Amino acid sequence: MTKMRSARLHAINTPMVIDEVEKPVASGSDVVIQVKACGLVPNLANVLNNWESWYPHQPLPPKPATFGLDPAGVVTEVGDQVVAIKPGDRVYVNPLRSCGACHECASGAPMKCDHFTFNGYFGFGPQSAEIYKRYPDGGFAEFMRAPQSAIVKIPDNMTFTQAARLGYLGTSYSALKKFGGLSGKTLIINGASGTLGVGATMFALAMGVARIFAVARGRPLLERIKALAPSRIETFSTEDGSTAEWVRSLTGTGANFMLDCLGAKADTALMKDAMMGVRRGGTIVNIGGTGSDMLFNTKWWMDNSMTLIGSAWLTTAEGMEMAAMVETGVIDLSVLETKAFPLDAVNEAIGGAASGSGGFTSYVLQP
Repeated sequence: MTKMRSARLHAINTPMVIDEVEKPVASGSDVVIQVKACGLVPNLANVLNNWESWYPHQPLPPKPATFGLDPAGVVTEVGDQVVAIKPGDRVYVNPLRSCGACHECASGAPMKCDHFTFNGYFGFGPQSAEIYKRYPDGGFAEFMRAPQSAIVKIPDNMTFTQAARLGYLGTSYSALKKFGGLSGKTLIINGASGTLGVGATMFALAMGVARIFAVARGRPLLERIKALAPSRIETFSTEDGSTAEWVRSLTGTGANFMLDCLGAKADTALMKDAMMGVRRGGTIVNIGGTGSDMLFNTKWWMDNSMTLIGSAWLTTAEGMEMAAMVETGVIDLSVLETKAFPLDAVNEAIGGAASGSGGFTSYVLQP
């Protein structure tokens, strides 16, 4: 039996422990990856310490659990039914797991599957227990096992630490695609300075949005966002008043679209205010996961023919699209900085995964 090192959580509200565990073996359509970098969710400390008060209906993996949502590394072993992946391939591992057999999965929408689960993080319903029996472990380990359907090959000009950001970048990219045609349109990005918001700004520019209204609280980060494309980005601090009034003062009728990237504990009044800055017939997509109820006038929704969409994560196909965009230079990830930690410093890493330059900093564990 070959052993490896893994950072595991044995109980909520306790530090992770570095354990010696059995190294995974590839079989069937699964592959084994040597993890070179794994993204650290900036909010992970809050999740592990306050989960039951936040989202008690969403199950965590059985403990002791190896977390790690966004792994990237090198394929070391493939099962006998793997077709297009070989040892030595540099890859990102999409943590989205689903049943793979229902209509939603077959239609390319695995997020709508009743078994939708984040490998290395949490599930979305009781069926996640079945997924965790098959894929219990995430990327906070030296090696991990994953289905070939989760594998995105990454180009030579993408580092492993950059690839470990693809989940959050992809959440923004997938949401932007749901607006339809973006060329020449206007877009509010609410929560623009966070991990999702910075990625959304980068991809919205690449996808042809004519004018971005970037909204956040902190002015220094807003200045960095504007510097990405000064002629196409307008910035606004929520400390200065109403987002809706500001957007309408610049556009007259409001923006075509709005993407909400606010975090789980954000004030939903800020989201509602930004929504009111969208013009008649517009579309609003939420990816931030703000975790409290929000009241708004449903007649406004009806009378103005508004479209409201919730968007969770990305498909493996969308990961492949992003990899191609980086390879060809459509997206430049060099604007992002990395704060990396070794496996032994996992607890320090979890505690410090929100201490950098907002969404411009990627936090990674390097097993």
